[in-house]
Amino acid sequence: MPDQLLFAMEVTLNGLMAGVLYALVALGFVLIFKASGIFNYAQGVMALFAALTLVGIMEGQVPFSHLINSIFGTEIHHFGWHVPALAAIALTMVVMVAFAWAVNRFVLRYLVNQEPIILFMATIGLAYFLEGVGDLMWGSDIKTLDVGLPQGINETIDEMTFNAFGYGFFIDNLDMVATVIAAILVTGLVLFSQYTKQGRALRAVADDHQAALSVGISLNYIWVLTWSIAGFVALVAGIMWGAKSGVQFSLSLIALKALPVLMLGGFTSIPGAIVGGLIIGMGEKLFEFLVGPLIGGATENWFAYVLALIVLVFRPQGLFGEKIIERV
Repeated sequence: MPDQLLFAMEVTLNGLMAGVLYALVALGFVLIFKASGIFNYAQGVMALFAALTLVGIMEGQVPFSHLINSIFGTEIHHFGWHVPALAAIALTMVVMVAFAWAVNRFVLRYLVNQEPIILFMATIGLAYFLEGVGDLMWGSDIKTLDVGLPQGINETIDEMTFNAFGYGFFIDNLDMVATVIAAILVTGLVLFSQYTKQGRALRAVADDHQAALSVGISLNYIWVLTWSIAGFVALVAGIMWGAKSGVQFSLSLIALKALPVLMLGGFTSIPGAIVGGLIIGMGEKLFEFLVGPLIGGATENWFAYVLALIVLVFRPQGLFGEKIIERV
């Protein structure tokens, strides 16, 4: 088998696994948009905040230590203990649930029946607020996240070799772990949506808020549940991206990479987020491999957005999105 074809196969496989990481972020957008019609601009910052909180809890860092020290002239930074990874993840999830309750209690309940642009602007404000709180609580320095996954900061990521057609492929360990975790997460979300009372209530709210209210479904409960699940997805995405590139404030920019995934897969489809992520991940790697050398490279910066634009021209609802028909 020619070396170029083998390399193309390796690039494709690595692209598919990178697409899983994009899809993890896109899932959070889809969950909130389906339940409340809100495009949550803060989803990327939620992933950053979850990762910062996880590292802070694991390292026993005192929250707001920089602010406390500057006010009282102290030098307190750590409690002096380290929390195991699983316990820290559980505590971080508690924080994300508390955040979901606070968003519903202090933001969403005052914006009921407002225009979508108002809700979108509210999530922009929420994103900047959450980013500022994360900076005050845990500091702005780059942090290493180690929960037992392969690390990608300040060291070379180990690679696993396996034989295909008698030749060796090199696959990033972290991408393999992310693929397995994403598959489990998506399967769990589908089963939750289809076979649980809360999942059916969530789908009812997604279809029609007024009809859901008429049969006794609490919108406040559903919105808190949805934002909590989105917080869990953000935590998983934050762990994957934090382990790959370190926990830093540029981590919030992964939301920008999720936008073409949403446009391609559809804003209301969980399978669409996964398929869209895979297409974007594979497409940008193959395009860079095949076309990049001919036009100077750096095509990964814009390929996803151009592809999403082309799809929107011919199918505005995306590949799996619902086509909305308004009768007048």
